[in-house]
Amino acid sequence: MARRVHRAAAAASSSAQAKSAWRENLESILWAAALALVIRTLIVAPFKIPSGSMRPTLIEGDRILVNKFLYRFRQPRRGEIIVFRFPENPKRPFIKRLIAVGGDTVEIREGHVFVNGRIASGGEASPTTYYYNQGPFGQEHAVTDVPQGMYFVLGDNSSSSHDSRFWGFVPKRLLIGRAMCIFWPPTRLRALR
Repeated sequence: MARRVHRAAAAASSSAQAKSAWRENLESILWAAALALVIRTLIVAPFKIPSGSMRPTLIEGDRILVNKFLYRFRQPRRGEIIVFRFPENPKRPFIKRLIAVGGDTVEIREGHVFVNGRIASGGEASPTTYYYNQGPFGQEHAVTDVPQGMYFVLGDNSSSSHDSRFWGFVPKRLLIGRAMCIFWPPTRLRALR
């Protein structure tokens, strides 16, 4: 009789340990999923490049990480590659290079971008890009004033980029974050400037 009680107690203890281990694993998985969700929502998110508008910097299929946290502490800077919600359809994320901020003037002349009367250089615009005069905000010798709280963005592949030259400005409220790096494919792994 004592052996039966001992076996029953051992079986109950073993069953409780199995349930406890199963519960611990489930809790670990749920905490990991919650942490990943918080990180993706508030700090860093992956994005896939859908088009060639940022060639040669980014090509179709590149997967990048976007810092969603940075612009809570500082303003976006000229030359940064930013991800934002497209003003004409906020459900679609877009990626372009930030050329000018609120209060700046922009002019595209002879293939070069001029910000506040000076040629954009030093990372403010892509040094390898010839910028075409297209769209209502990109006409030759037309100076565009960027309103406060807005951003003027251009794709590095000027000949096939649907950007601020066509539809105007990106409101600050539509910013998602700054593109940090390409993480896939491994052959293109690099930080973005």
